[in-house]
Amino acid sequence: MIRSLLVSLALLGASALAIAGEVQVAVAANFAVPMQKIAADFEKDTGHKAIMSAGATGKFYAQIKSGAPFAVLLSADDTTPAKLEQEGMAVPGSRFTYAIGKLVLWSAKPDFIDGQGQVLKDGKFSHLALANPKTAPYGAAALEVLKNLGLLDALSPKFVQGENIAQTQQFIATGNAELGFVALSQVRKNGKLTGGSAWAVPDKLYTPIRQDAVILAKGKGNAAAAALMDYLQGDKAKAVIKSYGYDL
Repeated sequence: MIRSLLVSLALLGASALAIAGEVQVAVAANFAVPMQKIAADFEKDTGHKAIMSAGATGKFYAQIKSGAPFAVLLSADDTTPAKLEQEGMAVPGSRFTYAIGKLVLWSAKPDFIDGQGQVLKDGKFSHLALANPKTAPYGAAALEVLKNLGLLDALSPKFVQGENIAQTQQFIATGNAELGFVALSQVRKNGKLTGGSAWAVPDKLYTPIRQDAVILAKGKGNAAAAALMDYLQGDKAKAVIKSYGYDL
């Protein structure tokens, strides 16, 4: 009887492994850290494995158009997934907003940034970092903020431009720029600033950063891709997303 039980358990394990799959996921750089946690939970809870690549949304778009093997895109905007769907490069009806991003002005130096963002108007700094606005939605949002504040022309000579939002944060963290615009999720965890000083940019100064997920054409029929999309909309993933400062 014990032998039969062991055989049954072995068969169940083999069956689970056979069902489990992998999904190649293109992840917007601002969401890389929360997605690492979600991917670990996803594999533990479902057996499926999410293989992540993080980068700028605009670059992912070009790579997907060129045949990159991604099955799912977690974008930093809502326009890129919609465009891919219109172009036949994504599965119709699979798109949804998984997070609403928040922009923050951040410095690695404590007390360098005040609670009203007055430091931008004072201009007492040499370099201001932001992500490439042509490929990174958070960079485009930063330009929108500066334009609405009437500071774009005055501060543009001080720009240090990152390829994506992750590189932008590195510029600030290493002191190559005294301050810059990053995603709140990069400098906040469990409701607290992880270091330095920051000004949470008021929502009225930039268009809401709606971040959409979509199953790409190469992910059609991929059980792991479908499971990941379901998982992202579950309570466990939502709790992780909110802990990093995103709205839902």
